[in-house]
Amino acid sequence: MQQLSVNLTIPIPSDSVLISKVEFEELQKQQLQGTCWTMQDLEKRINRKQEWIKAKILYPSRFRKILDVNNGGFVRYPQTRGDKWSFQASRMAKFLDEHFPEIFSD
Repeated sequence: MQQLSVNLTIPIPSDSVLISKVEFEELQKQQLQGTCWTMQDLEKRINRKQEWIKAKILYPSRFRKILDVNNGGFVRYPQTRGDKWSFQASRMAKFLDEHFPEIFSD
């Protein structure tokens, strides 16, 4: 069998870097660590309005018992009217990935 050896140069723009997929995934994880999302952040993340998020994710008891910080979870539910939601970003992102079929089916 014949083989052809080629030396190829591909320019990378000065505003870009080339990293491995493993490094990229690690950077994504680090970006979420120590970060809290607001309800607005969650809306942007999953492209749904808060009414849908509350009905499909936050209030159903099967999820609330996992999510609520009072049960050891990672979502702070508002205690009073006007109080804010708070989501631990890394754990919420993992939850959404793990429960995607249950959440988005219908």
